[in-house]
Amino acid sequence: MPQAAKRYDVDYAVIGCGIAGLRAAIELSTAGSVLVLAKSELSDSATAYAQGGIAVSLSDEDEVGLHEQDTLLAGDGLCRPEAVRLLVEEGPKYIQQLIEWGTEFDRAGTKLAFTREAAHSRSRILHAHGDSTGREISRALLARAHTLPRLHLWPHAFTTELLVEAGRVTGLRFLDESDGSVHEVRAGAVLLATGGLGQIYRETTNPEVATGDGMAIAYHAGAVLSDMEFVQFHPTALAVKGAPRFLLSEALRGEGGVLRNINLERFMKRYAEAQELAPRDVVARAIVSEMHRTSSEHVYLDMTSKSEEFLKKRFPRIYATCLSYGLDLASDLAPVCPAAHYMMGGVKTDLWGRTSLAGLYAAGETAATGVHGANRLASNSLLEGLVFGARAGQAMSQDAPAAKHGAAALPGIPAPRPGEPAKTAAKHASGAAPSAAPNRAAAPAPCPALVKIRDVMWKHVGIMRSGPALTAALEQLRVIALPEPKKSNRTEQELRNLHALAELIARSALAREESRGSHYRSDFPFRNDEVFSKHSAVVRGQEIRFEE
Repeated sequence: MPQAAKRYDVDYAVIGCGIAGLRAAIELSTAGSVLVLAKSELSDSATAYAQGGIAVSLSDEDEVGLHEQDTLLAGDGLCRPEAVRLLVEEGPKYIQQLIEWGTEFDRAGTKLAFTREAAHSRSRILHAHGDSTGREISRALLARAHTLPRLHLWPHAFTTELLVEAGRVTGLRFLDESDGSVHEVRAGAVLLATGGLGQIYRETTNPEVATGDGMAIAYHAGAVLSDMEFVQFHPTALAVKGAPRFLLSEALRGEGGVLRNINLERFMKRYAEAQELAPRDVVARAIVSEMHRTSSEHVYLDMTSKSEEFLKKRFPRIYATCLSYGLDLASDLAPVCPAAHYMMGGVKTDLWGRTSLAGLYAAGETAATGVHGANRLASNSLLEGLVFGARAGQAMSQDAPAAKHGAAALPGIPAPRPGEPAKTAAKHASGAAPSAAPNRAAAPAPCPALVKIRDVMWKHVGIMRSGPALTAALEQLRVIALPEPKKSNRTEQELRNLHALAELIARSALAREESRGSHYRSDFPFRNDEVFSKHSAVVRGQEIRFEE
């Protein structure tokens, strides 16, 4: 075990700088000192990549009960009703708070502008700058965080492990990539808000930072993980050769986009009454089926019924990105295919973010609150991070009253005067994060072990699954040679995290002998409520179990 270069004592530690982590940290800053660790830039999180919007029942034509009903229906019988109720009931007040903090959602005149997405019965999706909703929310939360004297932000800080004493999480160790040093943080409570694990798949819409670190370190520390078999695949990622799988938001279909196969036929009517606005799992499987039927590698998203003016205004980033690859959405069909997008499972929590380990909390995509069930309703993810991030912050401050560690507890950060913006931690002083970690070179090509993990997961543990394929996946994953762990090497740590989680997903998928939501088994093609209307749960060293 490497010796920690420095030890820091804080009241609360937050791992992750997306919507859940920042909202929790802002909540906690009223109770004590907070250290937020971001493994990359402060603005580099899945939140910033969220295009479509944030779902909330605030329009005149909407009702909280309808949002609740739509969420439960999309979750395919596996949502925790009490969690869904909290989400939809508390969502509006936290959205109003975001607006008060300077978040600029798009408006129609003076009123908030709402759009509709798949499986929503009303237009309830708020968006910002057309298709930059997550980026705008992240900007507003970071701006607020920088005004709070007891909240400290440390970019390029990669958390390698949790510290556990007598069954309680007491802190963590992290790697500061600016100089390669390993540090130790002691805290009264620790929040995991590290986002998802999309990089476990060959095809994904997720940013490079989405390597499941929070789930993996929680699993190794002994926490319960739940519903790991439920990975959502977004139906429409840009399928241009050599281009990253850029997400083409569901809001495009909400605004009238249609899907066509390579023969230019609309095909969704063969698969669902709601056609392009069916739930994501239905649309993703329909696309895969159509690709197989026509022996093609993609289908087309057709937006040509919309004018160039409309597309540029409503989807400026998407329009510009497609144009950079030679596609004009106003006149060209965009080739698309499904890609891994969102993890419904994660570290099991209660309604306040508490995990099975004392002192450890989780929120956002890292957590399994039960809100999403077997299939997340579009645009509920940002809302979940917001609502349950705030609730986790409230619970942490109540469960672990602050020891009143001041700003001086972090060497290198002078205690701010009242009302003065807090400094970013240690060497990364003041406002924005540096453009790149000084000692982190451009990412090299993925190592053979990582390529193998991604290929195995995409081929055998993807949109269409079967018992033999899942068994083969486990066999192949177990013989992958991993390098010896080094706490000073982020790339190797991420590889080990992804490998551990890949096995958990495959094991959980093999244990669930039914088809439900995003989990489809060709050998068990029907939902089995009698046996599997329960949540999977796993602890390190134990078999998968199912529980209410």
